Amino acid sequence: MTGAITRVTLTWIEGEIEQWLRFGRDVGDRIIDRRRREMSFAAGSVFALVRWTSNEYGTATSDIAVLRAVGPSEPYSTTPLVEPGAELLLRASTWRKVEQVIQAIDAVEAAGVDPCDAAPDHWRHVHNRLAAGMRPRDYSLTRHRAWLLRRALA
Repeated sequence: MTGAITRVTLTWIEGEIEQWLRFGRDVGDRIIDRRRREMSFAAGSVFALVRWTSNEYGTATSDIAVLRAVGPSEPYSTTPLVEPGAELLLRASTWRKVEQVIQAIDAVEAAGVDPCDAAPDHWRHVHNRLAAGMRPRDYSLTRHRAWLLRRALA
């Protein structure tokens, strides 16, 4: 897939609004000002966006989304900070759920796989298991090899 670019605008105001990418292979990075930057992703790229905000009482919101940048004429979901949008593979809210997703990302890295390259189905699996209150299955090298073979055939 070529041609389409998905842009993610991140803001960082220490202790108030903190938005960052947990993983992702960007094709461009532009600093807008000292608090904002724009990251660009090619179609097909998978990335994880973390958003956290606080107020005078503590954490107001926290969520994480694993997204896949889409190509022209592919369907997508509108997502805050992501222009025009992306395919939503996983979404979790509340810090407890965000931590569980981060642990799942860490487990993929521990298996020796870059989370950007993991099967999109794995992120859907993690989403569904966490939504059901269950522990997601680990991502193995065997599963990763199967994904690479399946992708090569498509």
